[in-house]
Amino acid sequence: MHVLITGANRGIGAALAATYRANGADVTGTARDGSGDAMLDVTDPNSHAALARAMDGRAIDLLVCNAGVYLDKGQSLADGYGADMWAQTFAANVTGVFLSIQRLLPSLRLSDRPKIAIISSQMASDTHAPGGSYIYRGSKAAALNLGRNLAVDLKPAGIAVGIYHPGWVQTDMGGPSASITVDQAAGGLVQRFADLSLATTGCFETWDGQAHAF
Repeated sequence: MHVLITGANRGIGAALAATYRANGADVTGTARDGSGDAMLDVTDPNSHAALARAMDGRAIDLLVCNAGVYLDKGQSLADGYGADMWAQTFAANVTGVFLSIQRLLPSLRLSDRPKIAIISSQMASDTHAPGGSYIYRGSKAAALNLGRNLAVDLKPAGIAVGIYHPGWVQTDMGGPSASITVDQAAGGLVQRFADLSLATTGCFETWDGQAHAF
């Protein structure tokens, strides 16, 4: 089994890579700083093209779109949320997800049972709207919508797509007060990805297997 994980140099991505390796999978973990198995800056189309060339002819059984940013934490509605912050966040969290999938489709099609897992957030849901973090929430909602629509278009090709809330995780992004560890999140997500099939494609689930409201 070949698993490709974007943003695998820290946090949930690193924990997922470690879990899959411990289970005997062949893992390609990407990082934009060159510290991973492969270089990928998800905001750079040329970087996507280079990764696709590196994967040419090699099957990918599971693509985990994990790389993302949360730049607007603590911003003020009165004078925060600058236009450049919107552009950077959507480039990573939305366009980056789409380009990862688009450029790696040839490798996914080489697998007998290809799957795509998009790491979104409960903050993508309009049922979880306590205010604030407008850019991050908007980007994760867009990633959720993207995944739902890709699930429709890729089903005839036999590619299942799932969208996941990883939990409130003790990472640099989630903070030390978060409710679960990265190992707990990774363990739950690995099981969710294993359960993903064409019968459940388009699902939006939590790390511990609960269906999440859209």
